[in-house]
Amino acid sequence: MIKSMTGFGHAEKVTGQQKITVELKSVNHRYLDLNIKMPRKFNMLEGQVRSLMKQYMQRGKVDVFINYEDYTGGGVALKYNHDLAAAYLGYLQQMADEFGLENDVRVSALSRYPEILTMEEQTVDEEELWKSLEEPLREACEKFVETRTREGQHLREDLLMKLDGLDEMVRRVEARSPEVVRIYREKLEQKVRDLLQDSQIDDNRIAAEVVLFSDKICNDEETVRLHSHILGMKKMLEEQESVGRKMDFMAQEMNREANTILSKSSDLEVSDIAIGLKTEIEKIREQIQNIE
Repeated sequence: MIKSMTGFGHAEKVTGQQKITVELKSVNHRYLDLNIKMPRKFNMLEGQVRSLMKQYMQRGKVDVFINYEDYTGGGVALKYNHDLAAAYLGYLQQMADEFGLENDVRVSALSRYPEILTMEEQTVDEEELWKSLEEPLREACEKFVETRTREGQHLREDLLMKLDGLDEMVRRVEARSPEVVRIYREKLEQKVRDLLQDSQIDDNRIAAEVVLFSDKICNDEETVRLHSHILGMKKMLEEQESVGRKMDFMAQEMNREANTILSKSSDLEVSDIAIGLKTEIEKIREQIQNIE
């Protein structure tokens, strides 16, 4: 089943010690572009996050938001720099002696001096951290794929309807072509009669001219290829893998065939149908841009 490149997924895992929230959302993109925003504590896991997500998606610009709340406060520790505090006190006492001032420094004031007391992150167990993140990340990815699949079903139905309409237009071109040749023959015969003033008409010469005209406007190859491309695109819509790029390439080929039919045409009705073909193919291409 085809998937849309537009999707959304959300999951969270809450325990007595922590809360991890994962949110995914995506828009169209030619390739897979993962934009991951997460706390610095999780930076070491970026490679594993990317590897896991690639199991669920192949194309699209995907924004990934990972939020983390630690309820224990155990992730950081307060560090006291004794040597720096002693240096501060030494210089303050020196200033007091040199200028005849009272040294009124209190502990509360000294503790606010730069780098005396600092918060230091504790060593993180990478394996345990990944265990905590993997579950909500997978859940968010699964929900993300579900929304893409639902949207993909709507795209599939719309494309099948458009392809059926396209196929009918190609059949109209095929049905009109013999009529174009017949009309040309009648006009040619009438023109010859007018020129020869009802003299003997050389049927063989007329037939030869009609054959040349038929070869010039013949679009059998183009219509056969269009039928084939339409059938091929319908089969792609049933595939499980990512088909967006293949379908886009096929739509370009279909547009090329429609252009050829239009350039060969000397008949207003066929030209109108060919323009309609190009218009519908462009609509199909626009929809294909949304397919993964």
